[in-house]
Amino acid sequence: MILVESDTSEEWDSHVDWGGLAEAGVRAAVAQSRHFMLSESAMRLEVSVRFTSDAEVRTLNAAWRGKDKATNVLSFPMVAAEQLGALAGAEVGEALLGDIVLAHGICAAEAADKTVPIESHATHLIVHGALHLLGYDHEHGDEEAVTMERIERDALLTLGIADPYMSETSA
Repeated sequence: MILVESDTSEEWDSHVDWGGLAEAGVRAAVAQSRHFMLSESAMRLEVSVRFTSDAEVRTLNAAWRGKDKATNVLSFPMVAAEQLGALAGAEVGEALLGDIVLAHGICAAEAADKTVPIESHATHLIVHGALHLLGYDHEHGDEEAVTMERIERDALLTLGIADPYMSETSA
């Protein structure tokens, strides 16, 4: 069982169900990943999603990655990728898979640049972040980046969100 907890700062539109988007994005990412069996695990698996400010993301990025700048999404895995299979087969227990943090200003600007709703772009970033929690990494080889993009496309398609890379590849 996957439990998604979310927290939203005042920058994010209070009329949007960000928690629902977070849950849908994480569940879709898990279902399309090589760790799909976590969706059926008897174990309680938790993901925390924080919708916050660019300033908070910049502080986290500087503290944890040594990069003194804001970024659209950060992921903080709490379980090593090679341990995820054991979690799927566990009969009882609970584990925190990790945290995902989104920066409002950057997310909103990127959504505007792509001419997509911020809700769609934020969901894409949640899927992307969830894949990092599941051990995927696009920075260490083209093959893994292609794999991640394919899973993102597939996950977003299940949520009715258009391919976020289509305009990039056709430009």
